[in-house]
Amino acid sequence: MRQETAVQRTEVIVVGGGMVGTTLTALLGEAGVSVVRIDAREAPIETETAGRGSPALRVSALTPVSQRLLSHLGVWPRMAGRRVTPYHRMLVWDGEGSGRIRFSADEAGVECLGHIVENDVTLAALEACVADMPNVHSCFGHRVTALETSGERQYVTLDDDRCLSAPLVVAADGAGSPLREMAGIDNKVHETGHHALVTSVRTERPHGGMARQVFLAGGPLAFLPLTVDDVPSYCSIVWSTTPDEAAHLQSLSPSALGDALARDSDACLGQVQVIDRVVSFPLAQRHARQYVKPGFALVGDAAHSLHPLAGQGVNLGLMDAAVLAEELLDARRRGAALSDPRILSRYERRRRPDNTAMLALMDGFRLLFGTRQPTLRLARNLGLSSVDRFTSLKRLLMHQATGERGRLPRTCR
Repeated sequence: MRQETAVQRTEVIVVGGGMVGTTLTALLGEAGVSVVRIDAREAPIETETAGRGSPALRVSALTPVSQRLLSHLGVWPRMAGRRVTPYHRMLVWDGEGSGRIRFSADEAGVECLGHIVENDVTLAALEACVADMPNVHSCFGHRVTALETSGERQYVTLDDDRCLSAPLVVAADGAGSPLREMAGIDNKVHETGHHALVTSVRTERPHGGMARQVFLAGGPLAFLPLTVDDVPSYCSIVWSTTPDEAAHLQSLSPSALGDALARDSDACLGQVQVIDRVVSFPLAQRHARQYVKPGFALVGDAAHSLHPLAGQGVNLGLMDAAVLAEELLDARRRGAALSDPRILSRYERRRRPDNTAMLALMDGFRLLFGTRQPTLRLARNLGLSSVDRFTSLKRLLMHQATGERGRLPRTCR
């Protein structure tokens, strides 16, 4: 028999302290739910350094819907006080042809299409939020070594042999989720054959609040606008290409890489100066066979991860957190158990179709723009140019890209 006196009991255990896991923690915590958040990082982000100095390597394109969620939690003003860069326009073009399409916030009828935000800025604001919640306990510097079920409770063992128990455990521990494996949930993996090259640059000309993406023979190259110390001439680079090309680009000197970025982007922003280290990592699309089991749920990259083509990954994860929190809090008000499979199944039914559709769309774009067939290359050029002339179709695409899809949770309306 387990010695319950040695077990720390709570209502929900969230494993993973990234943006998605911390958002879920904050949504539950503000409603009075007792939550333990387990994070492998040794300590929270230094609030004073986030969004200061040179931009961080990892950024996200947050949609207006995600902005509303973060505003509901009261963290958006903290983020805006650090560094967020709105983009009002987007230009996508085919580097091997003449096809191009332009999007604008005015056409979409919105204030902006989204914001480029350093991940550290978002996470630091979320961590400050949960730090003020007396019913939330964050456990840094530890990993889960075992997951067990006994009756209607889940038991989590940490690497220091402590044991925690809750009716519900949520895995928000990333694409390689150890918790997903411990729960016995299969994960469908599709290797894209691409690596992502990430760095930060300063450009000769200001970005003008426009996100730019060119489709090259090896894959898409994105210039995501950043403003540092009121200077709108910085960009975060995400270059998806073949492993060999990624290795070659990573081996270049900063000057030579800057020349390659300017050349392959048609010098859209003039000369390019690389101002940070260059990181490369393989890209794969993953989708869990199921999101939930009794007393257990997956959110964010633990449930699905996709090609960074449209920057939608973190937005899908934030919607997972918002929907799961809504279903759990509604159930809690009715007096239902948080581990009830019917409650968790409702979360999966609301989120899986949207995530599946976005995964399929991104894979379709990747295949279309990665083809070498002349007929398909001609078709995609004609298609881009045709869509650019149809305002109603463009408005529909922008509506999807800004996150206005399906039944939104109350915190995002």
